[in-house]
Amino acid sequence: MNPTAAERTPVVFRLGHMGDVALITGVLSHWHRTHGETFVVVTREGNLPLLENHPAVAGTVGLTDQDLTDSGWLRRTGELARRFAGAPLYDLHGTLRSRMLALRWKGEVRRYPKFGITRRLFERTRSDRFRAKLEALNVPQRYALARDDAPPPREALLPTVHLTETEQAEAATRLAPLSGDNPLVALHPYATHPSKQWPMESWTALTGLLDGAGFDWFVVGRNQAPLLPDHGRDLTNATGLRATCALLGRADLLVTGDSGPMHLAAGVGTPVVALFGPTARAWGFYPAGPRDTVLEHALACRPCSLHGAKQCTRGFECMTLTRPEAVLDAVLAVLG
Repeated sequence: MNPTAAERTPVVFRLGHMGDVALITGVLSHWHRTHGETFVVVTREGNLPLLENHPAVAGTVGLTDQDLTDSGWLRRTGELARRFAGAPLYDLHGTLRSRMLALRWKGEVRRYPKFGITRRLFERTRSDRFRAKLEALNVPQRYALARDDAPPPREALLPTVHLTETEQAEAATRLAPLSGDNPLVALHPYATHPSKQWPMESWTALTGLLDGAGFDWFVVGRNQAPLLPDHGRDLTNATGLRATCALLGRADLLVTGDSGPMHLAAGVGTPVVALFGPTARAWGFYPAGPRDTVLEHALACRPCSLHGAKQCTRGFECMTLTRPEAVLDAVLAVLG
């Protein structure tokens, strides 16, 4: 059976965590503006809510854990190659799975420059030559080179999450008891890897400083143990992905580590104060909004890994050196 016109729509492939998929949303918006194209996005099922209502997304394919097993992926690559025969494939992942898909693809395949060798050389040598090459382009700019001949400016590729009026109204209702005339600060105190975690006692101290400075605040995210159990301002585990985006959209600022919600906040236009430790600008995941602030320390051991997964022998000082008072100062600087 010949593929329909819809099935010849360009296909974008990106798995990863929600932050990784959030970063492609601005690239899709840019391509839609500049080339008039729409896309089918193939990603994990859990990431699909980020793509709802996106004007550049013509369709989605959600992958389950079973799909991503060895036998499941062999089957799914064949199905995808047949279904979208003749459509171009934009590989924005660059892994063994996406290479397997490309081998079976019945159309043009385009990839982004992942700079994998440069990353490894920089991690081993800390050479300024490799640092400069990596810092010249952030990850969304690298993604854009799968389609564009030259990298667009960073501000043209900021994430875009398209909330409905209903979602925004529900977030306003949920936050009404927690906010008044004071600036409203969202806090995301959780991290996938311990080395990217600012100490919980520092987060607790920050809430007291925000109270004293006249800010309203609330906690978002998912974690086995909430920051402040049974506290009315702690909404940990209480919202899904899109509801979390809507809450972040109501905040005047988000304080977070290097995390997925950092990119979600960008997608709804909320500035961030981001606490960076084991990761660094060279990896390309820095926040790029005009009012975003990064707090970090120039230590010889930074960056120690791409995602902060390595064990630390120095007591996580890249995170613990950041004091709650310094974070409050950054909040004040952004919010006046």
